[in-house]
Amino acid sequence: MKLHITGGQFKGLPLVVPRQIRATEAKVRQALFNILGPSIEGARVLDGFAGSGALGLEALSRGAAFVAFLEAAVDGVVAIRENLSRLEPEVPRSAWRIVHLDVERGFRQLAKAERPFDVIVLDPPYFSEDGKKALNTVVECAMLAAAGLVVLEHHQRTAVPASVGPLQQRTRHRYGDTVLSFYEAQAPVASSPP
Repeated sequence: MKLHITGGQFKGLPLVVPRQIRATEAKVRQALFNILGPSIEGARVLDGFAGSGALGLEALSRGAAFVAFLEAAVDGVVAIRENLSRLEPEVPRSAWRIVHLDVERGFRQLAKAERPFDVIVLDPPYFSEDGKKALNTVVECAMLAAAGLVVLEHHQRTAVPASVGPLQQRTRHRYGDTVLSFYEAQAPVASSPP
């Protein structure tokens, strides 16, 4: 599969995608970042179920201050590293972090090591319960900054919760069989950093 960054500083840059990874389609990535708009500039972003890292790389291309990539598969981690190397030297090593763990353990590690995130994007395997579990872990680990946003990508036939703790689904956008569900906190999810 040929994949390119769809916008920002690195628009058109080709990305490495392992064969077994279902990457977010270009039209969906472009739509997502059009919806996020200028709020991505200077944001702290978490790319959960990162795969090739395409969503996090889009965020860096569009001015995110920091992106954490969370991926369990070795092939995915190798692809993310290779893709990030293509952004050097414009994107410094301090602007990203790769965590090679499953989402639940990775979230817990990141919650201890990092400040809360402004934007969390989750692209779990379709037709799995992983998206719901990840939303629960975001809440349990206080991963989201006070005015933050969680975006869950899922198949249009997959039922997702309207709320998880303080997270409430704000909007849904459908692109063919793919849906982006946007969640915001109705009450503080994360404590302020010391």
